[in-house]
Amino acid sequence: MADANQGMPEIKGTLPLYKKPEPLNVQAHKGKGLKYGDRPFDFLNETHFVPVTVGEFANAGGVFPLIFLGDTKTVVAVMGLQAGENLFVDPNTGAFSPFSYVPAYVRRYPFVGAVHTNEEDRFTVCVDAGSHLFSDTPDVPFFNEDGKPSEFTERAIDFVRRFEADVAATQAFIDRMKELDLFEEQQTNFQPRDNAGQPVGEPQVVATYWGISLAKVNALPTKTLEELRDNRYLGAIYAHLLSMARWDQLLARAASRNGQKVTAAVAQPSMAPPPPEA
Repeated sequence: MADANQGMPEIKGTLPLYKKPEPLNVQAHKGKGLKYGDRPFDFLNETHFVPVTVGEFANAGGVFPLIFLGDTKTVVAVMGLQAGENLFVDPNTGAFSPFSYVPAYVRRYPFVGAVHTNEEDRFTVCVDAGSHLFSDTPDVPFFNEDGKPSEFTERAIDFVRRFEADVAATQAFIDRMKELDLFEEQQTNFQPRDNAGQPVGEPQVVATYWGISLAKVNALPTKTLEELRDNRYLGAIYAHLLSMARWDQLLARAASRNGQKVTAAVAQPSMAPPPPEA
């Protein structure tokens, strides 16, 4: 159930992009809404990691490396090589890279769901009042003159509801990967090359993260592999593994933005090196 006026809703976990989420309600937000202007993705231009859900792996993994972060193994699409820079948002126009997949987390913005304590089946839709899209003179209002949610808001509420279900499915996928001990620490290296394509200098570490081990997957019993196939987890696993090839494209984007030749970088995903012997 979605509402905006009962109890004390709580937003779970970290919330990249959002600055001032507040419960959406007619008393506070009638006459307000969103104005997209000519720079609709400015809210994303300083975010280099964007959460994705397991159902998006096939689409997102064709564009971005998909990696898992921290003890929670939060899965994100990598959109930049350093904090504060998104290589898929044009800094001059605020436009998103043409023909690139836009994750649902981004499409949901500036809305978000907040759950109610001890009432997992109920959530409140919130809106980021700190967003540059939030406006007192909106193109698309949150509420109609009669105080009822606009058609736009109704669609947003439905999208948030479906997104929360996808988040739950993603957590179930991560939990199963943990149970099967399929995660391993990995890293991606950057090998500078000269104009002839020859290595120059030592490889540099671009990122260290958690990934699913292909060797561990291949070692699973047949019955477990069949289970992962039947619940569609196996497809998600391979989509994640194949997404590692996107590091090359990400490095090429970074080189191009910095005025370097695209051939100057090669990504080399690998396991992190073992710790030194005592």
